[in-house]
Formats: sequence, C-alpha cells, structure tokens
Amino acid sequence: MQSLSSVLQEGILVNRTWLKESGFDRPAVDYFLRAGKLEAVTRGIYRKPGPPLKWQNVVYSLLLLHYKVHVGHMSSLKYYGYQHYLAIGETSEINLYSSNGLPSWLYRLKDFSFKHMNRSPFPPNCRLGLEEISFGTWDWPIPYSTPERAFIELISTINNENGINQALTMFEGAVNLRPMQVQGLLEACIHIKAKRLFLWLARTLKHPWYKQINIGMINLGIGKRQIIPHGALDKEFQITVPKEVDGEQTEPLF
Repeated sequence: MQSLSSVLQEGILVNRTWLKESGFDRPAVDYFLRAGKLEAVTRGIYRKPGPPLKWQNVVYSLLLLHYKVHVGHMSSLKYYGYQHYLAIGETSEINLYSSNGLPSWLYRLKDFSFKHMNRSPFPPNCRLGLEEISFGTWDWPIPYSTPERAFIELISTINNENGINQALTMFEGAVNLRPMQVQGLLEACIHIKAKRLFLWLARTLKHPWYKQINIGMINLGIGKRQIIPHGALDKEFQITVPKEVDGEQTEPLF
C-alpha cells in the first residue's frame, strides 16, 4: 500500500470514494483518522491536518472529485479588481457554476459561504471565456470566468433598477474588454435579456470596443422584454431600462 502522504496533498478535501480509488480501504481510513493522519472536515469529507483552508482549496478539491465547476459572476469580477467600481452590494459569497451540481457537504463548511449559480446564461459544458488561474504552492489550476464572461453572468441575474445601476457602476471600468471574446460569448449566450442588456450598457457607456461588435451575428430574439417595471423602452434593444439613463434612445413604456 502506498503512503497517504504520497497521494494526498496538504489542503485537499476528499471523500471515502476518492480514498478507496487511491488504494485505501475502510479499515485503513479508520486507522488514519485514529492516528491523526486524517481529520474530518465535515461528515464524510477528510483532509490531512494542516493550516486553515482557503476557499480555493475547496474549489480545487471539487475539481478532483469530478465536479465540473468554475468561479464566476461577482467572485470572478472581484478577482479581476472590478469590485473597486462597486459602490454597494459587495458580497463575501463565492459564486460557483457547475453543470453537474454541487455536493451537499459544501454548504456544511463553517468558514465559507458558497452560492451555486444554477442558471447559467451559457449552454451546459460551454468552456468559452474560461481561463485557469494558478493557486497555492503547487499551482493548482482553478477555472475562472474571464471578465467578459463574468459580466454576462452578472447581467443575466439583474431584474431591477438597483441592479442595473450597480452594473453601470461596475461596467464603467470595463474599458479593456476584448471585442473578439465579447463577440464569441454573446453569440454563444442563450440568455436573450442578458445579451440585450449587456449591449445596452456598453452603448450607454460608449466603450470603444462596442463599435467592433457585429450585432447582426448575435441572436437577440424578437419582441419587447421587461427588465424593470415602469421603465423606459430602449428603441434599439427593446428592453425596459431606467428612465433617467440615455433618454435619447428611450421612450416611455405604459
């Protein structure tokens, strides 16, 4: 039997199934627990004793346990520094997208607050706009949404005027988005409202990359879409937006 230290790195969370696949049967695992070579983090989840975990340890462990997960939405934007543009509403939640769900034990961890973003604006298993960020001593690769994808993920969850105003504040800093990646992501996106609102934000803020987007290649659906009640209808993208923003492009919606 190979040693536990040779197969289990410090900071990794595993279950009994993983340990069994690595060559350790139930008696061996029980011995490691009694001997202090393993400790239970929560019911059925174990680690080698060591320094306090970071949330990135948990996310990488999910990847090792075959969960198709990536860091996205506000958590990704925070990593790239866009939280500096956010006046209110900053959260300590870690936003995770996963096409095959997340385990229940994740929500029993006391030191972290994970949020499963279960409605992605992209098709299942779409990897466009994801990049791996190295973490820890061993440079563990953790998938993050790029800023381009993360903004679309964020915008897909907006459903009120306050959300639009916060998005406007954050999106002011999005002057360096890559137009080719934006184009590909908008073409792949399956959330009609998110695409229309993303383009409206970019046009309203007059970002230079907006002029390079080929809107004709993007499926924007048909008909009017309500994002906020009692807003003004934007003539180009046919969505309701705050009345006081970009009035030249909008008309009252009754």
